[in-house]
Amino acid sequence: MLDVPSIYGSMVFSKDVMKDKLPKEVYKSVKKTIDEGIPLDPTVATIVANAMKEWAISKGATHYTHWFQPLNGITAEKHDSFITPIDYCSVIMDFSGKELIKGEPDASSFPSGGLRSTFEARGYTAWDPSSFAFIKDNTLCIPTAFFSYGGEALDKKTPLLRSMEALNVQAMRVINLFGNKDATHVLTTVGAEQEYFLIDKKLYDQRKDLIFTGRTLFGVKPPKGQELEDHYFGTIKPRVAEFMADLDVELWKLGILAKTEHNEAAPAQHEMAPIFTTTNVATDHNQLTMEVMKRVAEKHGLVCLLHEKPFAGVNGSGKHNNWSISTNTGKNLLDPGKTPSENAQFLLFLSAVIKAVDDFAPMMRASVASAGNDQRLGGNEAPPAIVSMFLGPELTDILDCIVTGKKYENHKADRIKLGVDIIPTFSKDNTDRNRTSPFAFTGNKFEFRMLGSSASIADINTVINTIVAHELKEFADVLENAEDFTASLNELIKDTVAKHNRIIFNGDGYSKEWEEEAVKRGLPILQTTVDCLPYLVKPEYTNVFFEHKVYTKSELQSRYEIELENYVKHVNIEALTALDIVRREIIPAGVTYLNELTQMSLSKKQLGFATSAFENKAITRITNLLNSLYAFADQLEDDIRPGKNFESSLEQAVYFIEVVLQDMDNIREMADKLEIITPKKYWPFPTYSDLLFN
Repeated sequence: MLDVPSIYGSMVFSKDVMKDKLPKEVYKSVKKTIDEGIPLDPTVATIVANAMKEWAISKGATHYTHWFQPLNGITAEKHDSFITPIDYCSVIMDFSGKELIKGEPDASSFPSGGLRSTFEARGYTAWDPSSFAFIKDNTLCIPTAFFSYGGEALDKKTPLLRSMEALNVQAMRVINLFGNKDATHVLTTVGAEQEYFLIDKKLYDQRKDLIFTGRTLFGVKPPKGQELEDHYFGTIKPRVAEFMADLDVELWKLGILAKTEHNEAAPAQHEMAPIFTTTNVATDHNQLTMEVMKRVAEKHGLVCLLHEKPFAGVNGSGKHNNWSISTNTGKNLLDPGKTPSENAQFLLFLSAVIKAVDDFAPMMRASVASAGNDQRLGGNEAPPAIVSMFLGPELTDILDCIVTGKKYENHKADRIKLGVDIIPTFSKDNTDRNRTSPFAFTGNKFEFRMLGSSASIADINTVINTIVAHELKEFADVLENAEDFTASLNELIKDTVAKHNRIIFNGDGYSKEWEEEAVKRGLPILQTTVDCLPYLVKPEYTNVFFEHKVYTKSELQSRYEIELENYVKHVNIEALTALDIVRREIIPAGVTYLNELTQMSLSKKQLGFATSAFENKAITRITNLLNSLYAFADQLEDDIRPGKNFESSLEQAVYFIEVVLQDMDNIREMADKLEIITPKKYWPFPTYSDLLFN
């Protein structure tokens, strides 16, 4: 029997381990840094390092690494052993405070968007005490920030930490106005639900498109997809259940609060959801979760696909970023309580979020932009590419009454009665769950659903934290100078909701009518990565990040350049892969089948038999498809070449989306038609039916 409490966090240098291994005063100092965000006393680093080393060695570790999150969207690590020579043939195991605090990876070998030239190699990693060290593959992993010799952030963690501090400062100003004297710190918390596909590794290894791009560039939808709705929450297959069980154990060892697992809507698609934790830690945990998922899948002869749209025609995968604000005393500032209409502090924080989303919707959209997510957003498995908020009928009614001055009639929660005595009745929640809304209030948190499954959650949370901090600052500036606090508070909430309620939409985000309505409301509709990335360099949207010291101008400019470059690189790799598959696999398969039909027809003629209409029609059809494939492949090859000759990254990205992707669509259309009429024995790689239902 698995003893979960004993394995949970067993590979983490947690508070409990610190309390056991560190001197009392040192532990108090580190704990204060973790809990309250105050600077770490440098004198404790050597003591912590020694305790960390002894603990890690006892767990089988021989090396340590500064584990960081560069701007390529994944994690990075350089391993150093603990050994230090003492003479010619003997060593000791050593780890200093300096080695704990500081590392020096090569900064020019990671994406920097112009912040670092090739010859400017020095970069630094710095220990983040707020995220616990852990052991992975016999290596002590120390979560760190990553920055350049000049101090520019070259990672996703540093801006996130800055945004958390910005929100803490402004939120504390606001709650102090309400007489809260207990809280000393405000933090944001996140629970990131992770969707993914599992497919057989033997089949995966036969698909170059999956290997090189993460998604299938060719493939006909199988006769049965998800239309019967029989996979979602269905019985988990034994092989998948074994994977999930092992995944839970590995995540629990790392202190990751894996809680929920189930089948998702598409065949072969699944989801894992953790319990909430501090945003910085949740971000580290989600990066680890994706890595562990892939590693555990391989042990079971499976491959975990994290691309946003690995299969055309069935649901893609996202990440649901459940975001909330809490004090260090455990008070959730987005909890409406039993009488939300009378909860002035909640209504003020809610108003700040409403205004933030309306003012900075393009920044939220840009934070989740990628080539993969462009394939997913707007489909029936994801929100539309229009940022809006869902509040539900009760909160919307309360806000309407505030704006119009009407008296709010408090709604008692209806009790659900099924007419079956043995089943207990219970009260309905105060909101439904709107899965078509990009930013939905779900009781005491907001669920942001636009995020792609392979993305880091750092970017969107950096944006949400910063824009909400900005609105709270404006509110605090007004209220701190108000002669009549209550009157000013009521007027502030009323004016904010009246000016920004266009962002609130409780209906069907998939409907054509909503897109038309969004245009009337003046909401931005940013369908593609190329549409939204330019907002990263528009002063009216970016100055807020400079004001709160979350990004410098050069840091944000670098991210704009990196994201555009990434977009072009991803599409270029897909185009080259498509060319390779068409010319070396699909066309030869079609030619082989065509030759067989032709030989059969010739043999009949030689024997004096007439060729059937079917054979003639099949030969003509296959010949035409092959001719089209040849022509479209040549066109794609020609169009890729000028795709590298543009003055700006934006012009290049626009060209790739308007020309290269269209060429790829043309090729796929012909290839998929050829697949439908080609016998399975000739088709060169596993089909959708094989991949999704194996």
